[in-house]
Amino acid sequence: MRLLIDANIVFDVLLKREPYWADSSAVWKLCETEQMEGYISTLTFANLVYVMRKELEPAQIEDILTRLKLIFRFADFSTADMTKAAEMAWNDFEDAVQSATAERIQADFIITRNVRDFRQSKVVAFTPSEFLARI
Repeated sequence: MRLLIDANIVFDVLLKREPYWADSSAVWKLCETEQMEGYISTLTFANLVYVMRKELEPAQIEDILTRLKLIFRFADFSTADMTKAAEMAWNDFEDAVQSATAERIQADFIITRNVRDFRQSKVVAFTPSEFLARI
């Protein structure tokens, strides 16, 4: 099963955010053990770096990237994804790009804590707890 993992799930694990950490890390573990195919959009990674650079040294960010690359595949987003996202006319362009990327890589689900932001997505979104209950 192919999953597009949203940034908030990555942050839940990296920052051990409660009460989300346990379920987000369980999804992460499914990807790490190759029970699921986990993808992270390159847009998500760019956003992660933007946030992390305020708190971490470049070497620490590089270490996180190295670890993420061992667990997840990175899905580039294309001009076609951006065009499709613009045509969707969602309130949040970034979420529309995520949805378009998920559709292009043929993800089965988007894993996010912001499910309501993906109501219009052709790829169904679940929170980690909803997804774990489903499998």
